[in-house]
Amino acid sequence: MPEPSAPPAPEHDAPKRNAFGTFGGVFTPSILTILGVIMFMRTGFVVGEAGIGGALLVLLAANAITFFTGLSISAVSTNVKIAGGGAYFLISRSLGPAYGGAIGLALFLAQALSVPFYILGFVEALVGVAPALAPYFLPLGLAVTATLFLINIVGATLAIKAQYVILSVLVLAIVVFLGGAILDFNPTLFRENLAPQWTGPEFNFWVVFAIFFPAVTGIMTGVNMSGDLEDPSRSIPRGTMAAIAVGFVVYAAQILLTGGAMTRGELIATPYRSLLNHALFGLDFVVIAGVFAATLSSALGSLLGAPRILQALARDHIFPILTPFALGTRDGDEPRRGLWLTTAMTVGVLVAAGGDAGGGALNAVAAVLTMFFLYTYGVTNVAAFIEQVSRNPSFRPRFRYFHWATALLGALGCAVAAVLINPLAALLSLGLVAGVFVYVQNRVLETTFGDARRGFFYARTRANLTKLLGHKPHPKNWRPTTLVLSGNPEHRYTLSRFAEWMESGRGIVTLAQVLVGEFHEHVSRRADALEQLRTYIDERGLIAFPEVVVVPRFDEGLSVLLQSHSIGPLKPNLVVLGAPGDPARAAPFARHLHLIEALGMSAVVVMDRGVPESHHGMRIDLWWRGRENGSLMIILAYLITLNWHWRHATIRILRMIPPDASEAEARAATAEIEALTTAARIDAKVTLVRATAFDAAIAETSRDASVVLLGFRPPRPEDASETLQRLHETLETLPTTLLVSSSGEADVFA
Repeated sequence: MPEPSAPPAPEHDAPKRNAFGTFGGVFTPSILTILGVIMFMRTGFVVGEAGIGGALLVLLAANAITFFTGLSISAVSTNVKIAGGGAYFLISRSLGPAYGGAIGLALFLAQALSVPFYILGFVEALVGVAPALAPYFLPLGLAVTATLFLINIVGATLAIKAQYVILSVLVLAIVVFLGGAILDFNPTLFRENLAPQWTGPEFNFWVVFAIFFPAVTGIMTGVNMSGDLEDPSRSIPRGTMAAIAVGFVVYAAQILLTGGAMTRGELIATPYRSLLNHALFGLDFVVIAGVFAATLSSALGSLLGAPRILQALARDHIFPILTPFALGTRDGDEPRRGLWLTTAMTVGVLVAAGGDAGGGALNAVAAVLTMFFLYTYGVTNVAAFIEQVSRNPSFRPRFRYFHWATALLGALGCAVAAVLINPLAALLSLGLVAGVFVYVQNRVLETTFGDARRGFFYARTRANLTKLLGHKPHPKNWRPTTLVLSGNPEHRYTLSRFAEWMESGRGIVTLAQVLVGEFHEHVSRRADALEQLRTYIDERGLIAFPEVVVVPRFDEGLSVLLQSHSIGPLKPNLVVLGAPGDPARAAPFARHLHLIEALGMSAVVVMDRGVPESHHGMRIDLWWRGRENGSLMIILAYLITLNWHWRHATIRILRMIPPDASEAEARAATAEIEALTTAARIDAKVTLVRATAFDAAIAETSRDASVVLLGFRPPRPEDASETLQRLHETLETLPTTLLVSSSGEADVFA
């Protein structure tokens, strides 16, 4: 095992982070925002206009979008180490800063506008209970804003604790108004309210959808707390999906029960007052407390989330003007400056709304919010979709209930809904987001003439290579760019096939043949060899590029090939070669391996025993002897299983322990490997092998495997003959064995 790395130096200047759990950090703020102002102030209106059936369709359509988005959020959040910034962080780390910056601004504006939206709902509810307060509509809104600001100034911990009390009040309010609806339920009234009855030409399905949609946008409130969670990758999927499910059940119950207990006139004209009039046992004050709690908690949640998105944007230095908002407080890293800005925006919207207590301002802000959230959700789904369909080896989410089709449906649903709600507004919003994208991207698009297809591909390839050149390689994004020293490929089919399997559509494979001789004497021979390679690739159905070089001496020629074979940043990082059978080739072979190592490339030496047939019992045996080579071995084993040929294969990670090891030591060894597989997001079976001699253990344990992966270090040239002889003897009874020597560039745990 390699020596453990030294612990990082303590960060004395780093601010202390919050560490909330799933219930307090994700589920509670999400469900309080979902069951907020729309539930009390507008759901009855939606039922009255669209009818019970139409309202259920509105709910299903809205919840389908948030459900698919929740799946995408869960997948992406369990695939990266999450910091602050919520959905912005997920998108920017998946699609890059251009998409992240564009949608991050939209998400910040959506969360910031949510604050005055919920405050308007609170004051409207208050005026509905006490009409005498109508002249004080604006002062009341400003007073509420100041109160919420002070709570946030104290810190997120106080805000989270306050939400527990609010949640209790909200649950009681729901029980009271649903219980009252059950007692007053009338089947005749239910049938009368089943179909839509639009009260004017300005109302239709998509108009009421736009009014209702903010009810389901609360999932972002919990996600935006990502930087304050103890375990974001665990809490975000669980808390988000639970909030979506609970919110759907409550809204469906409200639509069905209130639709059968209240007249259409009540539902449309006085949706909130009707809840009070039908309260269980006349406990209307509980419903009043509930609407106050719901609207204030939703505003509080948005006031928590918006500054955190702004802080994450500022810390990524995408927009220089936002740099001052990167600063956080010493205790809790609170985004105090972002809080001031969000509060100022809230005051501005409230002043612009004036004293409109009739609900017009609330409807207008709801429509704007819907458009912002639709674009945010749409791009979130696009991020997850691209991660999946681009077949990035690093995309290994722990969340197993995600599929690219759900992300695509979510993205299409957002786009269609935005256009149907308001085509002009949708196009203007898209133009704004696109403008920010172009600004961040800061590049000039080129037009290519001539052959449209080749010209387009050439231009895009050139542009992408140029962009790739500017991105520093990161272990998270490691992909196999493989150079196979295939020689005459007809005799080395196993090498080329395993190279393709280890690439698995995620990288690039080149089959290279080195011809020894003077170039001018072998020009035609090189052309024949190149054509032979092309034919071999086509006939075998391989996805690979051919390469043939002519060199005076093999060793020098190989050195030049390894150094120079590339197109810009696409340099080989993995060399696949066969083990020599001739002892006389052992020393040169060792020198080649050291050359590969010196150039910072990984090597896979194939002990060729043929290509296994595909069957249900296929097994990949990976012998774990440390993370030095083990990380790359896990990645290669995982990539192999992605091929249809290996679709039934399982990965078995084996570790040898002494025969006299105690049960406690065995359990500890097993737990260590299982923890590593969990961190790597790889499904594998861990098996301990009690043995004294490794050679005997591997020969006995892995003889019935389909392929064996074993780490090694290149031997010294003077020891190469003996080392290779021992390897041939040890692995003689095994299937094809891949000896893996890692450069350290690939890290499955990144």
